[in-house]
Amino acid sequence: MKLDELAQSLRDFEGVARKRAIGPLVKWFDADLSTGHFGEDAAVIERGDESLLLAADGIWSRLMDADPEWAGYCAVLVNIHDILAMGGTPLAMVDVFSANSTEVCNRVLAGMSEAINKFGVPVVGGHLHPDTTYNALDVAIVGTVKSNSLIYSGTAREGDDVIAAVDLDGRVHPSCSLCWDTTTMKHCEMLSRQLQTMPRLAQQHLVTAGKDISNPGLLGTLAMLLELSEVGAVVELSRIPIPDGMDMDLWLRMYPGMGFVMTAQPENVGKVVTIFEEAGMAAVKIGGITGTRKLEITNNTEKVVVWDFAHDTIMGIGSVARK
Repeated sequence: MKLDELAQSLRDFEGVARKRAIGPLVKWFDADLSTGHFGEDAAVIERGDESLLLAADGIWSRLMDADPEWAGYCAVLVNIHDILAMGGTPLAMVDVFSANSTEVCNRVLAGMSEAINKFGVPVVGGHLHPDTTYNALDVAIVGTVKSNSLIYSGTAREGDDVIAAVDLDGRVHPSCSLCWDTTTMKHCEMLSRQLQTMPRLAQQHLVTAGKDISNPGLLGTLAMLLELSEVGAVVELSRIPIPDGMDMDLWLRMYPGMGFVMTAQPENVGKVVTIFEEAGMAAVKIGGITGTRKLEITNNTEKVVVWDFAHDTIMGIGSVARK
């Protein structure tokens, strides 16, 4: 695929387009009453030296219809990632579950139970609608983090390097062509090591900004980070870690089972890479932060702008001053 065709594919990707509804929604909330962390993976509730992290995620109806068990598993997985992305430790979850049949209910709960057992984060309460005409699952999670170790996504600065970290040891999930499953086949010990990567980076203050790679894919997630930080980036496609035989266009639109994109000062990149490699993940410097407010991709012979934040939006949320 040509570079300009790849850029257009990313711009048209539904996983990115769905994020544009966030900006208009946020305008309904009183900034004076909020914590001011809209656009981050989790809200921060400051409590002295230790802060609470609060996040919530809903499962896309298409995934629920395709595979209720995988939907239940992902509901746990994505919420845990939201806490990890901020450098935190997940504590517990609650859910709101609507089911139109006993079969769907049992399949969703089987998936959730598998993920709970693998990751060691319990569901401690919630709400059930046992008689709806539709199936829906929403999960909220709470975690903790040292207040001086928070990782935000609106704090990248010109001169930082961009690092992508993913687990390449996986498979395309049979129920979802845009899900790279790396966790269902792994033992808890390995998953525990992977879950500790972002908290370790936070504790050592090795990254300047970060997010977990979510439905917009690797570059779509990076674009969200850039938009909040009001900076740009140049990404070298040849540096992006990718599974053998995988098409780049598909990979850049895929939700990885365990993946993060972050920025770091050049002198810390080696330490960041080492922490991920020790956990069995591939981590690579894929580019650098610029002051252009454009996300550009290059194949070493040409360069194309994917998003120009002077007029393009992902979430439609500007950066917020960070403490």
